[in-house]
Amino acid sequence: MAFDISSLFWIFFMVAALQPLLKKRFLQANRQRCLLKLEKKRNSRVILLVHRQESMNLLGFPILRYIDINDSEEVIRAIHMTDPEIPIDIVLHTPGGLVLASYQIAYAIRLHPAKVTAFVPHYAMSGGTLIALAADEIVMGEHAVLGPVDPQLGEYPAVSLLKLLENKPVAEIDDRTWILADMGRKAIDQLREQVKFLLGDKYPSEKAEEIARILTEGRWTHDYPITYEEAKKLGLHVSKEIPSELYELMNLYPQPVRHTPSVEYLPIPRFRGPSHKS
Repeated sequence: MAFDISSLFWIFFMVAALQPLLKKRFLQANRQRCLLKLEKKRNSRVILLVHRQESMNLLGFPILRYIDINDSEEVIRAIHMTDPEIPIDIVLHTPGGLVLASYQIAYAIRLHPAKVTAFVPHYAMSGGTLIALAADEIVMGEHAVLGPVDPQLGEYPAVSLLKLLENKPVAEIDDRTWILADMGRKAIDQLREQVKFLLGDKYPSEKAEEIARILTEGRWTHDYPITYEEAKKLGLHVSKEIPSELYELMNLYPQPVRHTPSVEYLPIPRFRGPSHKS
């Protein structure tokens, strides 16, 4: 009997140990199938840039993911592996990240000869918006948002540092603030020119300059949500026709499970039939 119990224990231990690995492999296989299905439907190269808040395995501390150099290397590698005549669909779900990495991706997209479409199912803020601006078309979900691309210097918005110089007596401004403000002015000018370049082949010169100025001048807070309607008013080339397969694909990139979920619902569609319409 002792032998049987011991055997059962080790079987249970091995199954428990292998379950996360098998679950991960199954999820990856489903993602690949969904990607292949979408690529065949749209006859394009589909690239996903998805960031989720993750937790450390043992301690459970949240880790915020953002666009970094590793992301830019992987996206650029995917673009290099794509024929110049094949369209690219890039799916963005990100809070933003490093300007260097974001602009590298945007620059590579801008130079791709075939059409590039940026899909934003939920949100693409800051660096994510910068990447979307490089695309020929931005397709947003009905409730999706973009964001301003005004540069941030650490915890301070660059434009706020410049306004500090305007409104505070010179004698009360320390050397560090002068240096940060100088860097802030350069960052705004640089990013404005970069945005103008990304928009240059899709918009008239004056319109590209106007959009670049609005998005980089700091008229909003950095986390301000730019809805589809506002993006349209800005003059961006946006639409709302996101393929249903994209939402199916996003379901395969779930937020890591918390101990207590903050949102719950029955995962079944609820629509009124034709006979119930008023």
